[in-house]
Amino acid sequence: MPLYAAYGSNMDPQQMAHRAPHSPLWGSGWLPGWRLTFGAEELSWDGARATVVEDPFHQVFVVLYDVPRWDEPMLDRWEGVDLGLRRKHRVRVSTLDGDVLSWLYVLNGYEGGLPSAAYLALVANAAEKAGAPDDYVTDLRGRPCRSLGD
Repeated sequence: MPLYAAYGSNMDPQQMAHRAPHSPLWGSGWLPGWRLTFGAEELSWDGARATVVEDPFHQVFVVLYDVPRWDEPMLDRWEGVDLGLRRKHRVRVSTLDGDVLSWLYVLNGYEGGLPSAAYLALVANAAEKAGAPDDYVTDLRGRPCRSLGD
């Protein structure tokens, strides 16, 4: 069974324990050939949402979870799959133990727009809790975002 690769706020193990309580943390790794970006600003009340797009010059830090079939529908609802906000995509994640087959959620929206400052902080904090390298977290915290009132 492929693992779920979280790159946004689901990197936070506490959040995942709430959203998919039977899905243990498996490890972490890198998604080579992909770039973390934000998009679908028009579909969210709180600014653009995290997503990934293919880009041969980048890589994305991910946290891997072993999600059983009975947790998957609940996680799909959290991610808006039933509303058409996101779709699942299979990828290979590089780990210290080799590549693993994984799946992740990708936005069904255009790249672009700014996340809210609160949402960007949530993603950066999740990456930090998950053990992402300091430079990766610093880069996240330094990204442009919408301030209150924008």
